[in-house]
Amino acid sequence: MEFERDEALEPMSPSSQYLRSSVLSLTILGILESEVPIDDSLTMPLVKDVFLPINHRFSSIMVSEKRGAKKWKRVEVNLKDHVKVPVFPIGMSNDYYDEAFSEYLSKLGMEQFPPNRPLWEIHIFKYPTKNAAGNLIFKLHHSLGDGYSLMGALLSCLQRVDNPSFPLTFPTRQSNLGPNGNSRGFFRRVPRFFTGLINTVYDFGSNVLKSSLIEDDKSPIRSGDDGVEFRPIVVTTTTFSIDHIKQIKDKLKTLNDVITGIIIFGTRLYMQKMEENSGKAKCTALVLLNTRVIGGYTSVSEMIKPNAEMPWGNRFAFLQVPIPKLTDSELSNPLKFVKKARQLIKRQKNSASVFLTGLFLDAIRRIRGPEVCIKFHLIPNCTLCIFGKQFWTRLNCGCRYVPGNVTMHPQHVEEFEPDNIKHDGSYGKNGFG
Repeated sequence: MEFERDEALEPMSPSSQYLRSSVLSLTILGILESEVPIDDSLTMPLVKDVFLPINHRFSSIMVSEKRGAKKWKRVEVNLKDHVKVPVFPIGMSNDYYDEAFSEYLSKLGMEQFPPNRPLWEIHIFKYPTKNAAGNLIFKLHHSLGDGYSLMGALLSCLQRVDNPSFPLTFPTRQSNLGPNGNSRGFFRRVPRFFTGLINTVYDFGSNVLKSSLIEDDKSPIRSGDDGVEFRPIVVTTTTFSIDHIKQIKDKLKTLNDVITGIIIFGTRLYMQKMEENSGKAKCTALVLLNTRVIGGYTSVSEMIKPNAEMPWGNRFAFLQVPIPKLTDSELSNPLKFVKKARQLIKRQKNSASVFLTGLFLDAIRRIRGPEVCIKFHLIPNCTLCIFGKQFWTRLNCGCRYVPGNVTMHPQHVEEFEPDNIKHDGSYGKNGFG
């Protein structure tokens, strides 16, 4: 949608432009599970008076300049277009509503946002499932903000149970540095500097070659066919115990890298089961690396201030990670494979290739536009994408938790978060097919 020159518009960040294009479109499905039946009589006033004022992006559409650059344009919002209540038969079993809910999520994952409406929807599933008395589904386009920003928006709509007048507070993340951490850190940085320099040259060169010349092998999760992005998708769920997650965090001082390794191991197992020896196929995962230094919860009012320490928006970088090949010994020892994947990701983090790749993509975007950048230099040769969410919470407000997943066109996407791992097996040219 193009715009007139005299209209007031707000520039859109490069990250947001990458996430909504003719080649790539990322949508977040966040689910709020309720312990009590949902009363939707106050939905419209709450959305109008609480949700929309959080950020003007919820009242804006995306428009394009003639050169392809995109901007935000404020519009009037018709809430009836954005708040939807699906209707199903009454009095059915929980199993029936579980299946209906799963099919409804898969249907939402396939539907694109109309270009003439703001990029969000709220779906109220009022029927009881095995896990909840009702579900609120928040469908938000990733160009509106990253998981940290959007979780902040959701939490700003809630109130404390003990005293609604008090602001929400959460524990602050503690530093892992010991009392002598700074002095020991100096001596550790010297070898890290030279190792990081070598890794930077190697990783940056590999990323450039993979994004333009070298393709992944065809496999059970990458058909290479045209048009498979229009096939149906399915949303599946895997649950990790929060106690196990805490054990990983306490012993290894990291979380996302380990869970990424688990996801990659599961992917390799699937490939091996579907086609013999495909566990050794050349595959690359495009990982969106969160670049925020998260110490705790930040309110939206703080995020939108000028020069905010934790500003609203998308703060991530693209990291191309070669998926380790699955050997026979690792089939019987999964921990060995997970550690190998973790070390690979850790090594790439200890380089400046992410920064250099960002500069490379930005130069291409300025010269040839965001569409060319995303089409030819970002995702064309990758097998899958993995998104890590670093902000997760339990809510003491009649709500259990907020799981979420990302749907992507046309790429295969996996996103994880503690205690509620969501896997979206979307069909795409470089995904399942």
